[in-house]
Amino acid sequence: MSIAHLLEDFTLQAGGGKLHLLDEDALEEQRLAAFEQGYSAGWEDAVQAQDQSRGQVSAELAKSLEDMSFTYHEATSRMTLSLEPMFQSLVNIILPETLDRGFAARLVEQLTSMARDQIDQPMQIFVPAGRAAEVEEMLPQDLSAPTKVIEDPSLETGQARLRVGVSQQEVDCSGLLAAVSQAFDSYLFEAKEAVSHD
Repeated sequence: MSIAHLLEDFTLQAGGGKLHLLDEDALEEQRLAAFEQGYSAGWEDAVQAQDQSRGQVSAELAKSLEDMSFTYHEATSRMTLSLEPMFQSLVNIILPETLDRGFAARLVEQLTSMARDQIDQPMQIFVPAGRAAEVEEMLPQDLSAPTKVIEDPSLETGQARLRVGVSQQEVDCSGLLAAVSQAFDSYLFEAKEAVSHD
């Protein structure tokens, strides 16, 4: 038994179907049109694939940069917190001792600077109670004007007042130390906040 009845017949029937023959120019035109259409479709597919790839790379790069930024800030905050004991020692012990040791030298330096502007004017240094002898020892012997070191009980440790003629200047090492301490406290507070929000 033949299976010919199951297959479609593509033979031309006499009088029923028309056969259209193309000349060489028309055939070339159709080929070019088909090529152009295929080329355009391929180009659009390539551009679309490139845009998708570029978008995916941009998204992955943005995510990586965000992760790196978060990791950097987290590491910085945690490192700052680990340095807190050192900061506390610096503010509470080292800086006060350093300022205290350099207090008399700082006063003499300021007084000498003021004396240059007002030659031969009487000079007075007001210091906290118990600091007069230390300051007197550091005064240069060749000062051109008489200099008095006066203890003033109203002044706190690290404070002094210098007077040359009518000019007066305040020295406040304790105020400087308080400002440094406050700056460290603010910095540590921000670091703690950053870590707690991670």
